[in-house]
Amino acid sequence: MQVAAGPRVYRVWKGSNIFFLQGRFIFGPDVRSLFLTIFLIVAPASVFCVLVARKLMDQFSDWGVSIMVITVAFTIYDLFLLLLTSGRDPGIVPRSAHPPEPESSEGNLELGSSQTPQLRLPRIKDVIVNGITVKVKYCDTCMLYRPPRCSHCSICNNCVERFDHHCPWVGQCIGLRNYRFFYMFVFSTTLLCIYVFAFCWVCVLKTKDVEQTSLWRAMGKTSASIASVVLIIYTFIAVWFVGGLSVFHLYLMSTNQTTYENFRYRYDRRANPYNRGVVKNFIEVFFTRIPPSKNNFRARVPREQGLQARPVSGGFMSPNMGRSMGDIEVGRKAVAWGSEEGARAGLDDIETGMSNDIMDEKDGVFGAASPDLARVLPPEGLEARAPVHSRRSSWGRRSGNWEMSPEVLALAAGVAESHRIGTSGSGAEAGNR
Repeated sequence: MQVAAGPRVYRVWKGSNIFFLQGRFIFGPDVRSLFLTIFLIVAPASVFCVLVARKLMDQFSDWGVSIMVITVAFTIYDLFLLLLTSGRDPGIVPRSAHPPEPESSEGNLELGSSQTPQLRLPRIKDVIVNGITVKVKYCDTCMLYRPPRCSHCSICNNCVERFDHHCPWVGQCIGLRNYRFFYMFVFSTTLLCIYVFAFCWVCVLKTKDVEQTSLWRAMGKTSASIASVVLIIYTFIAVWFVGGLSVFHLYLMSTNQTTYENFRYRYDRRANPYNRGVVKNFIEVFFTRIPPSKNNFRARVPREQGLQARPVSGGFMSPNMGRSMGDIEVGRKAVAWGSEEGARAGLDDIETGMSNDIMDEKDGVFGAASPDLARVLPPEGLEARAPVHSRRSSWGRRSGNWEMSPEVLALAAGVAESHRIGTSGSGAEAGNR
C-alpha cells in the first residue's frame, strides 16, 4: 500500500480551534475576544504614557523618565504573557482513532440482534492516585478514558490535561501547559493596574501643590490631571477583577486545585489526592518543566492509497451508545446493508471471494465469476433475497467484519454451481471439437 503526503494536521483538526501562521499558534474559537483584552491593556497604558508619564517626567527631571520606561516594559511583558497563554497548546490530549478494546466480563456482555457478543465499555473507571481512588470518565468524542484531572472543553471540543477552565478573555483553555503563564499574566496585569493607579495619584497631588489649589480643583486643572482621574477610576475597577482572580488562584495553587475541581468536587469536604503541601505545590506550578505538546499541528497526515483489509473480531459499544446501523466498508465508501446498493455490493464481494477460493478440478483455478448477476438475481428481488442481520457498531466505527444470512449463502452457492456447470460444458464442447 502506498502512502502519500496528505494535508497538515491543523487543516484537518477536529476541534474547534483556530490556527495562525500555518499551525504555529493555536487559539480557541473565541479568539476575537483576545483583541478586546489587548485593547483594554494597551489603551489605558498609552494614555498614561502620553499624558501622565510625560507630565511626571517634567516634574521629576531626575528619575521621571524611569516611569515611562517601566510602564512600556511592563505593558510589553504583560502582552507577551497574554500571547503565551492564548497562542499555545494548553495540553490537548490527542483523539484516539479507534475506541479502546473492551475488557471481557459478564457484567458488560450483551447480545446483538444476530447473537453477536457486544462488549459495553464501562463509563467510569477507578484509578489510584497517591493512595486515593480517583474516578476517570470515558469521553465519547475523543474515544478515550480521560487521564486524571483531564476534562473535555465544550467550547474548544478537546480533552485538556489538568483542565482549569476556558477563559473567554484570552480565548483559550487553561490547562497543564499554559496555567503558569495565565497566572503570571493575571498577576502582572494586577501590578500594572496598581502601578498606574499610584502614579496617577502622584500626578494629581503634584498638580495640587504646583497650582496651590484644592484637591478637587486640581483634578480638572490640566489634561494630565483629567487623564489621571479617568485612569484612577478605570484601574480601581479593573484591579478588583484581576486582583481578585490573582488571590483566588493563589489559594488554588497553595492547595493544588483547579477551578474546575474547586467548583465540582469541593476538596474541603474530601481528601485531595494532589495536595503535596504549600511549598511543593508552588514548585509544581512554577518550577517544574512544562511537558512538550502531544500534538504536532504542522505534521503531515498520511493519505492511504489502495485498500487494506483490517479484520475485526467481535463488537463493542460505547457506554452511551444505543442501537446503531450495521455497516461495512467497501473500498472507501461505507455501504449500509438493507438497501439495494448494499445488497449489490455484498453480492459483488461474495462473487469476488468465490472466484479466489473455489478450485476447479479440471482447470485448476476457478476463473472469474459471471459478471451478469442480473440473470441470477433480478434487481427487484435484491432486498427480498438478501435480508440483513444488523449488528451494532461502536462510535460510528466502520467494521470490516460482517455476517451473511443463509439466503445469501444459498444464492452464492447457486451462482458457483451455475458457473461450474458452464465451465464444464465449455470444456466438454472443446474436447468434442
